[in-house]
Amino acid sequence: MTPLDKIKSMKMPFAELKGVVFTEASAERVVAVMQVRPDLCTLHQTIHGGAVMALADSVGAAATVINLPEDAKGTTTIESKTNFIGGAREGTVVTATATPVHRGRRTQVWQTRIETGDGKLVAIVTQTQLVL
Repeated sequence: MTPLDKIKSMKMPFAELKGVVFTEASAERVVAVMQVRPDLCTLHQTIHGGAVMALADSVGAAATVINLPEDAKGTTTIESKTNFIGGAREGTVVTATATPVHRGRRTQVWQTRIETGDGKLVAIVTQTQLVL
């Protein structure tokens, strides 16, 4: 089973609710896209910060899962920091790309860049995942 197949086989109800679609996965990089729907926006038809953070959390968690040691039972987010840089308008698609900062026996740290289709940076999220 490829890393992308493994991610797609996982039940991630909140990611599904947000419309997250995983498009690429390897030990070094996980990519997903999400349509900026009206229910994920602020009053001004711009993606809500919570939607940005939730997208990054889903992608970072999936990246951790495919990098877990064989004896691990799972993972959970223990810290997340978001730098909001710009917005994404309703109707556009954002891409989240997670890359490793640290992959240790007890924790993994992932940085996720969220960008618009034309490459405009929306946010950079750094999260720490605990290996269970």
